[in-house]
Amino acid sequence: MANKILTPAQIAYLQLLDVPVPEGLATRALPATLQQKEAAATRKRSADLSSVDFMADIPVLSAEAPLAEEPSRHNDLTKGKSSSEILVPPSPGESSQQERAERISRMDWPLLEASIHACRACSLGESRQHAVVGAGTRPGPWLFVGEAPGAEEDRRGEAFVGRGGQLLDAMLGAMGLSRQEQVYIANVLKCRPPQNRDPLGPEVHACLPFLQRQIALLQPRIIVALGRFAAQSLLQNAEPLANLRGTVQRYDSIPLIVTYHPAYLLRNPIEKRKVWEDLKLALQTYADLPQGREASASATE
Repeated sequence: MANKILTPAQIAYLQLLDVPVPEGLATRALPATLQQKEAAATRKRSADLSSVDFMADIPVLSAEAPLAEEPSRHNDLTKGKSSSEILVPPSPGESSQQERAERISRMDWPLLEASIHACRACSLGESRQHAVVGAGTRPGPWLFVGEAPGAEEDRRGEAFVGRGGQLLDAMLGAMGLSRQEQVYIANVLKCRPPQNRDPLGPEVHACLPFLQRQIALLQPRIIVALGRFAAQSLLQNAEPLANLRGTVQRYDSIPLIVTYHPAYLLRNPIEKRKVWEDLKLALQTYADLPQGREASASATE
């Protein structure tokens, strides 16, 4: 990239991702107050990530202690809504599925969130602890889409807050991005599959209208698909991940970049270099968009 000036935080995140930082790389000059804030944020993030064993396997349900059910936090969203508005499960048949998708496509954010929490369109609605809508900034120019909530996400009802979420935050930091400012994160499935198994076709079919409505409401400028299921669900094809990486795909008119899921990187850290190449492609693609943001100029060669 033309601009190779990085902040100290970005350099720290690149090191966490095992990406070499060129010697003599200058850091962007910041006012003293901003330097202090960034240094404090970097120390805190580094301390959080230093305790994570990126070489360990993702735990499965059978290896976990029983988790206590937390009180529902979406009751205020459902107040004053009729059962038809909050989306009762569809009956079998393509016509009812189409009607359900059309109903979702007209929802605003509060009704969409309430419908996700109330949804029982597939069996995952019965086995979950919490549905997970998403996390981050809305609207935001960047949308990252994963596969499904994990154990910690299911327990807390928040997106990407487990070990994979910590690694994703490091990836965002290396790009000069943050879910607090420019990024929204969602999953194809809103409920956790038992023992973190792969999503099933009917589950994806039931949940996809929710994600499609989120994208319509967010109107992101670019999408990053994390993993095979996210990529294939968004692109509506069965291409292997290897065939989708390295090129700019399209979701409608929105550029879409495909890379590995952070959970995969926890099991296969050697692939971090490939992910960094994908993220640089995303940054360059974003920079080439009309009125692209300055964050895209921060990647290293």
